[in-house]
Amino acid sequence: MKIIVLNGSPKGIESATMQYILYIQKKFPQHEFKILNIAQQIKKLEKSDEKFQEIIEEVKNSDGIIWGFPLYVMLVPSQYKRFIELVAERNNEDAFKDKYTAVLTTSIHFYDHTAINYMNAICDDLEMKYVGSFSADMFDLMIPKKREQLILFVENLFNAIENKIPTTRKNLPLIKHPFEYVPEKLEKEEEKIDTNGKKILIITDSVDRSSNLGKMIQRFQSCFSTIVEVINIYDLNIKGGCLGCIQCGYDNICVYKDKDEFTEFWSVTLESADILVFAGNIVDRYLSSRWKMVFDRSFFNGHIPTLREKQFGFLISGPLGQIANLRQIIESIPELEESNFVDIITDEYADSKIIDSLIYNLAKNLIMLSQSGYKKPQTFLSVGGNKIFRDAVYGRMRFVFQADHRYYKEHGFYDFPHNDKYAKKMNEKFIPLTQNEKFRKIFYSVLKTEMIKPLKSIVDNPDK
Repeated sequence: MKIIVLNGSPKGIESATMQYILYIQKKFPQHEFKILNIAQQIKKLEKSDEKFQEIIEEVKNSDGIIWGFPLYVMLVPSQYKRFIELVAERNNEDAFKDKYTAVLTTSIHFYDHTAINYMNAICDDLEMKYVGSFSADMFDLMIPKKREQLILFVENLFNAIENKIPTTRKNLPLIKHPFEYVPEKLEKEEEKIDTNGKKILIITDSVDRSSNLGKMIQRFQSCFSTIVEVINIYDLNIKGGCLGCIQCGYDNICVYKDKDEFTEFWSVTLESADILVFAGNIVDRYLSSRWKMVFDRSFFNGHIPTLREKQFGFLISGPLGQIANLRQIIESIPELEESNFVDIITDEYADSKIIDSLIYNLAKNLIMLSQSGYKKPQTFLSVGGNKIFRDAVYGRMRFVFQADHRYYKEHGFYDFPHNDKYAKKMNEKFIPLTQNEKFRKIFYSVLKTEMIKPLKSIVDNPDK
């Protein structure tokens, strides 16, 4: 059978992901594998519909499709995202319909689930027969047991194709309700908000001021007594998406640094703000590929949170309530930056007055929380993610991400091995005692009250 591999790595065949594909190719010589370097050639595919249609013809003439890509900032690379957009823009969805498909991605398992969820949804939207995903660590191919699992995964795909196995659909089609947002002037009780010297920036990809998103941005601006700056990311000189070259790992200097405006935009403009409002339209199951390019290019900072101690708000146009995966990604951005996520306002409410009041309340809260310096406690979204980076940078990735290592060392990210003296004494004392059955009965009968004693002492003396 003929398997088309849509390669999402900007590095083309010289990527870790494609080594997995080449290994599969060697193990299954009876099948034809054709690798199409989508991400690497995205600019040509954008400019030349003829070259784009060549890809589409390959898809049409295939028995199965493998979407292979490295994970970039919780999703596929921006170049790959742009290809998916082109499929819809050029009305070529039918080429993918009823094709059996699977996803193969490589990463260090940092938000690999959101990238897989996204691709699963895209395959569902294209009405493909989604067989499953294989999320590999970059070097899993070196481990015999992992290779065995990879082979079983591919055999499962072949079996589904050959026997026309029915597949389940995880994502229902998005329902888009037509609604025109018409903002009104501020009510009398809604006074103009004083920014109190706080710098607010709105970053958007909206090029149409008459769109719902454009009007939501204008409504947000009108809430303040001073002018709030809007930066359109389409106006920035950005030469291209992240290349995955990792040259920035040594000193956080991007290979594009002197070739476009992105480094200055991020390091000077964004980092100087107190409050950031990201505004975007939903395109398929994410924001636009332009937004994805911005997030990918921010990787020149490595895994260092450069937008710390800020307040984040989001203005989104589109069916966000139907895309839980995207909501999780959005909420993760501020948390991973060690900042505070305030709220997301969308145009899904289909009621202009409600949207007006929500936007005003967002504006008010952003200022209030910025003044107080409030930041929500971390959740698994950042606690778990940071531990993955901590371990990787401390270990096998240190020689590549030396800038990360210096930052992590200086800022106490390496919080292991734990040196909790109180915990050590407790463990030394009670672990041997709990081996005794009689002691366990007594121990567990008082454990509930004993556990809260340290907390109760604070509750009883709140001003201590």
